[in-house]
Amino acid sequence: MGAERLSAAEAVESHVRAFFAGHSVEAVDYDLGPERRAVVPELRVLVVAPGPHADSWAYVTAGCWAATARDGHGLEFVMTAHVRDRRFVDLMAMLAHYHCGGHPLGLEHSMPIGEPWVPGSACDHLLISLPYLHGPALEHCPLPEGHARILWALPVTTAEIEFRRRHGHEALERLFIDVA
Repeated sequence: MGAERLSAAEAVESHVRAFFAGHSVEAVDYDLGPERRAVVPELRVLVVAPGPHADSWAYVTAGCWAATARDGHGLEFVMTAHVRDRRFVDLMAMLAHYHCGGHPLGLEHSMPIGEPWVPGSACDHLLISLPYLHGPALEHCPLPEGHARILWALPVTTAEIEFRRRHGHEALERLFIDVA
């Protein structure tokens, strides 16, 4: 299983590097600590600099698929930000541990993060959505043992989560489109 995990994480990294050709990509091995490391043994966070494909930073997990895949299918996550900051690597590691540690996330799920994602922000949850900023070319990642789907971890507010609970995910996405 270890070799499969490593090959999956390497395949995700290769996919991300190919998608973001022309961008600097750094693989950060995240120290979750021994007990949490067992939940996501091969976790790395890929830090993608702005470049020809996107003008923002991207933070992508590599290692979730190997820890949670079922029948060859599993998830990884991407988040974007306008700056490079260690807090986003920490947040992606927290998301990976949450997802792989008994709280499986999927499309339209959300996760509380317990504090604003950046100082002064009201966004204290992550909403799992399609990676609209990057499209299906990033979303669909073939792997040696199956397929990973890379979904967007979008920072949102508690009020937006409540709106989604009352009106549905599509209504919230329409609200985002109307505001943009």
